[in-house]
Amino acid sequence: MVTFIVVVFFLLIVAGTPIAFALGITSVLAFVKMGAPVLMMLVPQKFFSGIDMFALMAMPFFMLAGDIMNRIQITHKLVNLANVLVGHIRGGLAHVNIIVSIFFAGLTGAAVSDTAALGTMLIPAMEKDGYDRDFSAAITAASSIIGPIIPPSIIAVIYGSLMNVSIAGLFAAGIVPGVMVGLALMLAAGFISKKRNYPKKDTRPTVKEVAVGFKEAIIPLLMPVIILGGILSGVFTPTEAAAVAVLYALVIGFFVYKNLKLRDIPKLLFATVRNSGSVFIILSAAAILGWILANEQIPELIGTMILNVSHNKYVVLLIINLILLVLGMFMDMTAALIILGPILHPLAVSVGVNPLHFGIIMIVNLNIALMTPPLGACLFVACGISKLTLEEISKEILPFIIIEVVVLMIITYIPAISMFVPKLLGFY
Repeated sequence: MVTFIVVVFFLLIVAGTPIAFALGITSVLAFVKMGAPVLMMLVPQKFFSGIDMFALMAMPFFMLAGDIMNRIQITHKLVNLANVLVGHIRGGLAHVNIIVSIFFAGLTGAAVSDTAALGTMLIPAMEKDGYDRDFSAAITAASSIIGPIIPPSIIAVIYGSLMNVSIAGLFAAGIVPGVMVGLALMLAAGFISKKRNYPKKDTRPTVKEVAVGFKEAIIPLLMPVIILGGILSGVFTPTEAAAVAVLYALVIGFFVYKNLKLRDIPKLLFATVRNSGSVFIILSAAAILGWILANEQIPELIGTMILNVSHNKYVVLLIINLILLVLGMFMDMTAALIILGPILHPLAVSVGVNPLHFGIIMIVNLNIALMTPPLGACLFVACGISKLTLEEISKEILPFIIIEVVVLMIITYIPAISMFVPKLLGFY
């Protein structure tokens, strides 16, 4: 059955079948192969139970809040602030790109959205300033994965819902690793920029310029403070926080910046329904396949195979990371999380890994897949903006993939990095 599922699923993917339909078709064919027609009654049941989780309501709200923030063009204010802070460093705009991704992480929680929003503005600006176009596109795609690591993170909401892990705890655990990824990318970008003699601003910022930059950006920067402050203090749940984020974005758009119009709302709602609907249908289809895998005891089989190699926690984590990195190159991040999470999460916990720590390991790992060829979603968005081929960007993004894998290994083997904030806030 394992071989049948794997072969059918990958043949469908290679044929270009959308991931949700590939999961659903594979599940139905697996039921047929099991020779029990009565089991087909489980298809609609599992399809709906796969998304019957209250916490998942947070996802469309966070998506809508991010779309509103993009619509009211807060990008320019964040870019100006980042330029004031790091523009004087060699390769200033590359560092600006990364810093803005860190700022954006608290607004959208989605890497592809960050790539589109920032790439449209920064890739042409970097090229005009003397940066190579492929480098500009690569750093944009590489830095955008910071968004789903630093809270609020849509993928953390999904992981917490499926694995019954505290979403607030995952949010807290993602703060330090997300910043670490950003600092590592800045280190790599700085080295490349110095080697290629990319430009920098001639003067350092004055205190007044920094103050003005923060003043102009304070309104969008308050959004993650309100969201995280409310969640981590227990004032509201992640789902309630997502709704508050939408309200905050609407107030800013209508009454502060006054560039959001009533006619924009239907388009924003349609985009939210489309984007969240595509994730929900993947969740539903994967729930059917997940039941089949569990019924066939495939998670136990895979766990036994890994434990036959070693019972050592560090070896098991290395094997898990390698599996995720390889499969992430060919699978949609959400689908990989839904299928592999129920298999790998219990295995990691059984060898002594904290559930919050493993959640961050998996989230960081699968986010790296978003910038990894051949199926990295952020790469395709960057290709569309920059008018470059996948091969051209892939060559330039390789150093950033390597540095992010190094950070992943550091996060994996030094649990205190992820667990410091959750422990401080009482989640561990």
